[in-house]
Amino acid sequence: MASLFNKFQKAVGVLAKSTTFSKNPRQLQFEADINKLFMYTSFNRLGREAVETDAEEIIEMAGKTSLSDQQRQVQENIHNQVENFCSLMDGILCPDVSKNESGSQPASPPRRQSGLTFAVGGSNSSPAADKPFVPETKPLKLAEVSQSLMDQLGYTLEIKQSVIPHKDAGQGCFIKGEADAGTVLAFYPGVIYSPAYYRYIPGYPKVDSQNSYLITRYDGTVINAQPWGLGGESRQVWTGSYTPAVKTDTKTAENGSDRLWKALSKPLQGSGKAKEVLERRNPLAFGHLANHPGKETNPNVMICPYDFPLMEKDLRPYIPNISFGDSGEVKMKRFGSFWFKTGGNNGLDAPVLKTLVLVATRALRDEELLLNYRLSNTKRRPDWYTPVNEEEDRRRWS
Repeated sequence: MASLFNKFQKAVGVLAKSTTFSKNPRQLQFEADINKLFMYTSFNRLGREAVETDAEEIIEMAGKTSLSDQQRQVQENIHNQVENFCSLMDGILCPDVSKNESGSQPASPPRRQSGLTFAVGGSNSSPAADKPFVPETKPLKLAEVSQSLMDQLGYTLEIKQSVIPHKDAGQGCFIKGEADAGTVLAFYPGVIYSPAYYRYIPGYPKVDSQNSYLITRYDGTVINAQPWGLGGESRQVWTGSYTPAVKTDTKTAENGSDRLWKALSKPLQGSGKAKEVLERRNPLAFGHLANHPGKETNPNVMICPYDFPLMEKDLRPYIPNISFGDSGEVKMKRFGSFWFKTGGNNGLDAPVLKTLVLVATRALRDEELLLNYRLSNTKRRPDWYTPVNEEEDRRRWS
């Protein structure tokens, strides 16, 4: 696998400089990332029986296939893994209704396994049309769900002290078990904001001064993972509401311009969050706790945009995201097994949730997940930040 990893790395470097790619630096980096994801996830989908000639064929395809086709294939590859993960979670958490004793009355309304059903008020109950019904699940703790997932999937995630030798490293996200390159290792959880809703992000306009759990997709969609925290111990109706902790710096006095800026630029107040039934015991919903690699250390995961089709209601509880307003929801059309953007308004269109997942860039086993943060080089970077590739950072934020 190491030799295949080197092949892919070299191929990405060559293809990124190809004249077929956009000359805009930001678009160039986006295309290079999609190119790399296409190769890793396609090879992963072939399984462990794939050989070196398969890798070479995928590299050749990556040089000939259009960007839009590569994006579709990446989405297909990621969705295939997400479906498998959700199926395993159903098996772990959903009661086996076939084991109910004959003649016994169900304790709750009939439900579609792991789907979202809305309670219908009976004659003796008050209307609750806006209150999603939470399906019954097994009373397992997050740690138990995580262990069961590892037994079946071969890996899970655990949170513990980072091995990065820096005082600000704090906790890190570790893979427990092993996974191949191209594997979806983690979801980036939290509240999704489209550019139209930026002013609702807590702390606006200096949103990152109080929150280190914000991430931005290339399309401008922002995900705030701070409300998710460390998940929970049940399936529940989740709105993403939270009260951010306010950090005060007593060493630096606030000047007049700072006070004026705060007075004029407060975040807008609004209840734009929907109510979704989400599984808070998701063992892979810790992408926001992956650390940036230390000096002389390479990242082993990369960000991948994943447009989750909201019509897949059976899978919805395991996608740890919620949109603020209609953030992240765009129309998609399904053609065979592919979902792609469309401008039409026919009955085949379906909304998607614009999320992110972390994908392994090499084979991993019992180690910390390290993600290249690619912080902007136009701003003052924190002391702990060591650029992995300055050129990529410049292209990403050009």
